[in-house]
Amino acid sequence: MADRAAVPEVIWARPERTGRGPKPAFTRADIAAAAVRIADASGLDGVTMRQVAAELGCGTMSLYNYVPRKEDLYELMIDAIGSEHEVFEPSGDWRADMLRNAEETRAIMYRHTWVPRLMPGVFGFSPNTLRYVEHCLACLEPLDVPAGTKTELIALLNGVVTTYTGNEIATAERARAMPWSAEEENAVRMAYLGGQIATGAYPRLTAAFTEQSGPVDLEAVFRRALVRILDAFDPDLR
Repeated sequence: MADRAAVPEVIWARPERTGRGPKPAFTRADIAAAAVRIADASGLDGVTMRQVAAELGCGTMSLYNYVPRKEDLYELMIDAIGSEHEVFEPSGDWRADMLRNAEETRAIMYRHTWVPRLMPGVFGFSPNTLRYVEHCLACLEPLDVPAGTKTELIALLNGVVTTYTGNEIATAERARAMPWSAEEENAVRMAYLGGQIATGAYPRLTAAFTEQSGPVDLEAVFRRALVRILDAFDPDLR
């Protein structure tokens, strides 16, 4: 809103509803669930204060009493989907546990395809985000490195999962928007690429394609990326 104080605020440090008056009609969980439903159905661009208010059955201005800023609404949404992380009992195998966490994060992003787009602009201080980080640190207890290094590992792993999954989702969305199939476009592009390689101008690229001919197993590529990150932090492999 135009008259709000131009100072940084953390929604989690404020009471659920400011001001006097009757008992609040909605909780933050209600608001977050409404926004997530809209985003799941219509994409992130469909999440407006007006649409969320309509989903809740209240006026737009009333919603601002609960969520003063659009940025706060985004934080509520990320926290809501963060509750989908399973806080399992660590197995003692930190590598296996972190792979499990990463793959679960990817699955959550596929259930809510707007999440990768939103993640870079949202701070990670919400209750469910803190709960997840604490869980990851519990999984990493057997790893004999400083705590700061463990948080770097968590951040890097989540960053790779977000980027990789976000690219997959964006590619699929682009393909659906095209008037031709993904297979048709890929055939045209591969024909062009083959012609360029045939010129002999790219010998190293030609060698790479010759060595790895055939379809790419994207699931295997994703898992190799995760394993390589874990390898980099494993003191037993240095």
